[in-house]
Amino acid sequence: MAVVPYKDKDTSKREQVAEMFDNISPKYDLLNHVLSGGIDILWRKRAIRELRQFAPKTILDVATGTGDFAIEALTLKPQKIVGVDISEGMLAIGREKMKKRGVDSIIDLRLGDSERLPFADNEFDAAIVSFGVRNFENLQTGLTDMYRVLRPGGVCVVLEFSNPRQFPFKQLYGFYSRTILPLIGRVVSKDSSAYTYLPESVQAFPDGPDFLRIYEAAGFTNTKWIPLTFGIASIYIGHKSARP
Repeated sequence: MAVVPYKDKDTSKREQVAEMFDNISPKYDLLNHVLSGGIDILWRKRAIRELRQFAPKTILDVATGTGDFAIEALTLKPQKIVGVDISEGMLAIGREKMKKRGVDSIIDLRLGDSERLPFADNEFDAAIVSFGVRNFENLQTGLTDMYRVLRPGGVCVVLEFSNPRQFPFKQLYGFYSRTILPLIGRVVSKDSSAYTYLPESVQAFPDGPDFLRIYEAAGFTNTKWIPLTFGIASIYIGHKSARP
């Protein structure tokens, strides 16, 4: 059974995730930084560095949210970044952020389903996603569609939470995510379900080698897994073959 934010509703995971992010969008950036101690910023920087050698000119940021990963990708000096997300609430905040930074001519944020991307085949040099694939209704479907819109020779970088495997980080993180994180999230965001869903979705997510198997089933080759901060998060890199 899929892990969903609102267990008392019979709507799809996609609809519930969109509703959840609409609800928490005003406090999302603040909560992200507070709950991670600001380390999420370093994780994004580390993930984007993996793309530097490829110098992508067109980048798709899937499940872009308020656009933080897209903003970090500006360090690659691309010609265009397109961000898509299913939450109009998150996108509205992201668009204001881009205007204030004067980068709205480079970063275009659009409403769209991450599993049915509104783009042609072979359109982007790189695809990126941070803390978004865990929310896909069907992980392999979403990854397969990201593969489709990449040009031959393109690269995909996924940043996602994972489960620490070593003592004592596994136990400490488990206590934090089950007890402290939902409490802070509930007080700040006023949505008790959102930050209960987060640890539940991380626990259920196929991370590490399990993710790589799904990545490869979606078509990606030369895959790589990079654990971060004792395994609390991970970077996954995959390539689209340059030859058909």
